[in-house]
Amino acid sequence: MTMSEQPSASPRSPLTEDEQLLTPPQVVPVERRASFTSTDPWRVLRIMGEFVEGFDTLSDVRNAVTIFGSARTLEGDRYYAAARETSRLLAKEGFAIITGGGPGIMEAANRGGKEGGGLSIGCNIELPFEQGTNKWVERSINFRYFFVRKTMFVKYSTAFIAFPGGYGTMDELFEALTLVQTGKVKQFPVVLFGRDYWRGLADWLSERVAGEGKISPEDLNLFLLTDDPKEALGWIIDARERRTRAFRAMQPISQSTR
Repeated sequence: MTMSEQPSASPRSPLTEDEQLLTPPQVVPVERRASFTSTDPWRVLRIMGEFVEGFDTLSDVRNAVTIFGSARTLEGDRYYAAARETSRLLAKEGFAIITGGGPGIMEAANRGGKEGGGLSIGCNIELPFEQGTNKWVERSINFRYFFVRKTMFVKYSTAFIAFPGGYGTMDELFEALTLVQTGKVKQFPVVLFGRDYWRGLADWLSERVAGEGKISPEDLNLFLLTDDPKEALGWIIDARERRTRAFRAMQPISQSTR
């Protein structure tokens, strides 16, 4: 290559990987900053940040119940009233209430939890077509990623209650049932609240899915179908007591009791 063919020197060499990592954001040219924050490594860091924030914010939560359901349920709906009452009863028994933080069933559950004297938690998700956090939430966390939020639901809950809802409710419901079925979580009750709404699904699971051998018949016992807030409460309390006994049984015998 002759001197005339050599490319002219750039006024500034491109940033190295280390410079990109160590240079304060305001010094990085906007076009480079936008490019980097669109990369997968940056997303991994953001995901890690969401996990850290979630774990830190909820680290003191012990007994909690996560309640799912449609954001479109109005205050006058019977399921709004049922979610509110169920959460109130749970809160009086010492359970915190966790929801997705939005309106509808989520609002009703947070409202009932607060009225019952319990901690009312909202794990919101950034969506283009949905709202912010409802006014009954006392402790709020915002997430970008569904899977991070669902990890928080499972990690900090001792039970799930699914009220009538759409795809999001189904997603959370079946993830919970899968975790219980595969033994990833134990003594974890799942309640389907609303017989009229869930009966078709329960029948399909029994007649088609279990009937054709896709799941075992005993897998149908992984959830409770009810219309009664007190029945849901009792089922969850029973599971809490079994979990407590199992935990105590695993503890080493102290020297003083030998």
